[in-house]
Amino acid sequence: MPLRRMKQTLQLGVLSALNIGITFLLQWYVLTRLGPGMETDALFAGMTVPQLVLAVISASLMHVLVPILAGEDPVRLMNDAWSLLILVAGFFGALFVILYAGAPWWVPLTVPGFDEAGVALTVALTRIQAVAMVLVGINGVQWATYHARQRFLWVEFVPILAGGGGLLFLVWALPRYGIKAAAWATVLRMGAETLLLAPGMRGRAIRPDLRSPSIRQAWQRIKPLLLGTAYYKTDPLVDRFLLSMTGSGNLSLYYLAQQIYGAAGQVINKAVTAPLVPVLSMCHKDGGRTTFRRTYRRFLTGLAGFCIPGLVVLALVGRPLLGLLVGYGNIGAENVSRLWWIMLWLGGMFAGGVLGQISSSSFYARGNTVTPTRISMVSYTAYLPAKVIAFYIWGVAGLAVATSIYCMLNFGLQFYLLEKEVLS
Repeated sequence: MPLRRMKQTLQLGVLSALNIGITFLLQWYVLTRLGPGMETDALFAGMTVPQLVLAVISASLMHVLVPILAGEDPVRLMNDAWSLLILVAGFFGALFVILYAGAPWWVPLTVPGFDEAGVALTVALTRIQAVAMVLVGINGVQWATYHARQRFLWVEFVPILAGGGGLLFLVWALPRYGIKAAAWATVLRMGAETLLLAPGMRGRAIRPDLRSPSIRQAWQRIKPLLLGTAYYKTDPLVDRFLLSMTGSGNLSLYYLAQQIYGAAGQVINKAVTAPLVPVLSMCHKDGGRTTFRRTYRRFLTGLAGFCIPGLVVLALVGRPLLGLLVGYGNIGAENVSRLWWIMLWLGGMFAGGVLGQISSSSFYARGNTVTPTRISMVSYTAYLPAKVIAFYIWGVAGLAVATSIYCMLNFGLQFYLLEKEVLS
């Protein structure tokens, strides 16, 4: 790896780790201040549908837009970026109105195990967090524009600034306004990111050009992603549905375990995967099949060498480390032990998710959004009933182990078909 790229990877890793650290501190402060219980369960359950929408649409935009915009003429890039930003903002604004107005009807369906007070609180927190959904959708286009121009550092520094402000607000507001302050902290953080990223959208806003080749190409590529991810990204919704029927606090601890793994995965994504996509895209456009294959295989090998030792360390000394990390305030030793077991059971989710970032991004860099989407749809169809059965037999452990197996099998299928496609 060239020295310049190594330096960039290190810088992005540090910035991403700081960003994730602030995000974790926000959740850590809420959990240690209030303890795992109905209020925190309602907060995390209230995030589910807005995050599902973002996972389906906003993440899909990143996968599609970066390969399309990478290498474009600067004027054309910004015209296309402004068109996309306005279209996305209008779409998410309309979706917010629908979700906000219908929350009293659809939210109770997602948390059947909550009592009346818990459902009412979840409705209120969902409505607040739906505002952040609109802002994150806009941020997705801004991020894609920066990434397409291979400007990665500022977009990683912005969430640190915004997150620091959100954390200060939370420390001040949580003792005064309770759990709703945690939801508003997220909204304020996303709003600050939107404003700080705005200078990257050079020039003036323009009327969306629906006849632009880039917009048409984006729509053609995003359609299979939307159809597929709208199905298999319902996984967190199913988790919250099932966990709402377990003891109070289980949903919060399971979510925390996913967030800890997600934090590590996001650092890897920002430091390694995101910068890799435009490089692979240009390799594909230049016809460098051998270079393309050698590059993604090298990154897969390196990440596998990171994941396996990390999981071994978790198994050997994870419990005391988690005690140092989260064992404060209203999170007792029993909560720490439950969290450690959940993380062990979810180990395959972490490894499969990290490796799957590289394999799926390699498909996207080739302009192929259909194959990884079909793989995920097929594997999710087999996994969903197996997960529900495992939950009813073994509880939280069955749910977590089934998720680990699914993530590893999904990566294995992606890698096999990626190899066939590149070599064909």
